[in-house]
Amino acid sequence: MTQKLLIQGFLISLTSLLLPTTANALPGQRTEEVTAWIQAHPTLRPKTGEKLFVTKSDTAAQRFSFQASVLPPGKITYSRDRSRIRSERIAMFDAINGINFNRLQESLRIIYGLDIYQDFQRAQVIYSYPNLSAINSARMARTPIREALQGELRVGDRYAYWMEIAQPREGKSHSGQMTVFLKSDLDKLEAELRNR
Repeated sequence: MTQKLLIQGFLISLTSLLLPTTANALPGQRTEEVTAWIQAHPTLRPKTGEKLFVTKSDTAAQRFSFQASVLPPGKITYSRDRSRIRSERIAMFDAINGINFNRLQESLRIIYGLDIYQDFQRAQVIYSYPNLSAINSARMARTPIREALQGELRVGDRYAYWMEIAQPREGKSHSGQMTVFLKSDLDKLEAELRNR
């Protein structure tokens, strides 16, 4: 059985386990609540010693991580309140099958359940990148990584969402991330993305 079939089967079995559940730990909640939710989550299943940062790797070509943080997404800033989670990030790397926006959205649904997935689906896209000017600027500066980054910010009724993949000019994207975060941190992240 190929690795792709194993992963698809794994995701299908997880989906059936998670459909009736909803996310019990989200940004805005206390770190203790989020830590307990991560420990009990059937998909995340942290290893001994993992609390707010969980990593999974079947092979060197396929990796997954989940991180809950007291910091907002984007550039690191000081946070006075270290007792509450402000952002949760799903990061994936798959050199075999590639990563796309649909796969990131499916991961969001599997981890958080239907309620948060629907909030994401209904969310308004407030910023999408890159635009033509940014692509041309990156090409002139010979910065292929900047040219490859594609993403969007959305704001829903409950949370804000940041989705990003690195899509080369030719071939498929191998990495991507989806971040769920507090709407109060949206302006900061949007300004950073527009100015990078």
